[in-house]
Amino acid sequence: MKVLCDIYRSPKKEEMYLYVDKRAGIERIPGNLLELFGSPRHVTTLLITPDRNLARADADKVLRELHKCGYYLQMPPVADSEMHRIALKNSRLQY
Repeated sequence: MKVLCDIYRSPKKEEMYLYVDKRAGIERIPGNLLELFGSPRHVTTLLITPDRNLARADADKVLRELHKCGYYLQMPPVADSEMHRIALKNSRLQY
């Protein structure tokens, strides 16, 4: 299976993306999800195949969710609390 996908980023949440079948657009996205996601901002269009390497998503899972739900929601990575403390400490040192 292969799907031509439009990928949208959330203006509300850094590193949150929606993958949708280009033919269907965002019409199948539930209203409550769009409300939380914000007005989708188009990033790119990709041909997703099972063997496609994606930066932070598994192509097979993306394809399954597109078929099942009409979209795939890529959530931001979970910040490690230790790394967050280090980054915060380093940002304070720069000032």
